Amino acid sequence: MNEQSTVTRPGARTTPSVPPLGRHYQVAGGRLMLHRSGTGGPSVVFLPGAGLVGLDYVNIHDRTAELTTSVLYDRAGTGWSDPAPLPRPAADVAAELRDLLRAAAVPGPYLLVGHSLGAAYARQYACAHPDEVAGLLLLDPFHEDMLARASEEVRRKNAEFSAQEPPEPTAEQLERSREVIAPLFAAWPDAVREPLVEYHLTRWRTGMDENRNVHDEVAGEMRRLTAPPDVPLIVLTAMGLDATQVALWSESVVREMNEAKRHLHAGLAASVPRGEQRILPGAGHGWPHEEAPEEVLTALRDLLRAAGR
Repeated sequence: MNEQSTVTRPGARTTPSVPPLGRHYQVAGGRLMLHRSGTGGPSVVFLPGAGLVGLDYVNIHDRTAELTTSVLYDRAGTGWSDPAPLPRPAADVAAELRDLLRAAAVPGPYLLVGHSLGAAYARQYACAHPDEVAGLLLLDPFHEDMLARASEEVRRKNAEFSAQEPPEPTAEQLERSREVIAPLFAAWPDAVREPLVEYHLTRWRTGMDENRNVHDEVAGEMRRLTAPPDVPLIVLTAMGLDATQVALWSESVVREMNEAKRHLHAGLAASVPRGEQRILPGAGHGWPHEEAPEEVLTALRDLLRAAGR
């Protein structure tokens, strides 16, 4: 990774606070937060999308823990884990996760649930350590050819957005953002609701920073992957109109992007003998685990059965 692509923020936290759930585990790069519930295997491990953290998935995690061991965690540089320069190569994130699962003594094999950018990290892990992976559930995954398939308008706006350095929000803007964000977490457990709201208000740049290398470095890593392991794979494709995307592009452009994504995800599912694509017509890209939880749980149950659970 070149020096220019590494971003650190003035005033960023240098010492993570105690997480509302879970605990810190020491790995080579520092302390990482991991929260585990349930028993049995395969162990389900959630890999968050860019800008999200493990506790953003706590509701689906709690329901998954009724079926088997379920694990949430924060990558270095995100959530309640130690700071790290962002963005990062997928290979580094996958290696870090492997070290964390060993440090926390989470039993394998693992059913990896990767959302958006987290799906790229899950694919990297599965190809690097196929014997440790029992299955893959990819929630509206990032695909390395998405930008190439996009319209000129999308590519232009993506370049403009990537080049921007948004100013720090004013106190008034933060308060308005709180009014928007707080209802999103209304269904979260009391212990994590307010900490998550505060996290997303103060660390809003994290998702932008994690995404800075997705269309070059991470996409290149995905194209160089060896053949994916022959494990059960389900790709859930969100075809709803995501509010964040509609704020950036017109509704017609978002629908065009969704259609291109559907075709790319179909190819991803077809890349393994036991791959399957399922469509989530009413869920957007950002929160499919909250907007279509029953479909996500059904996919998890099906993968657990296919893995011999």
